[in-house]
Amino acid sequence: MTSPPPDSAQTLEVLRAIRNQVDQVVGLLVATHDGLVLANDTDAIEADSVAAMSAAAIGLAAQFTAQARIGESRSAMFEGSSGYVCVFPVESSLLLVVFGQPDITMGLFTLAAKQALTLLRHTPLAPGGSRPTRPAPE
Repeated sequence: MTSPPPDSAQTLEVLRAIRNQVDQVVGLLVATHDGLVLANDTDAIEADSVAAMSAAAIGLAAQFTAQARIGESRSAMFEGSSGYVCVFPVESSLLLVVFGQPDITMGLFTLAAKQALTLLRHTPLAPGGSRPTRPAPE
């Protein structure tokens, strides 16, 4: 049994609600694991390019942590001269990209980004308001 894909409009509403709840976060984007935009609540970015790069970043993070023998990758985080961006796998088919303000520390951004991730993981995204579930193993 396959779960229905999340609804883009509903996902955008969820992103806007999260953005209003979490200080220090200036934008959020949800992408499919293959790099396509599902919902985008950001300003002044090329969403399609960022979604594609988020898939590449999380793939590279998985390879890097495996080679470094530090366990399974949980995120890919980048610090730029005017802000932060972090990519999280939400579930097997979705990625969350979080953008942070330039005037905070990486520690505060990490807390804010993980708060956004937690809120997204605990919010229904599938059509009909139910969270996608995987079938139980037999």
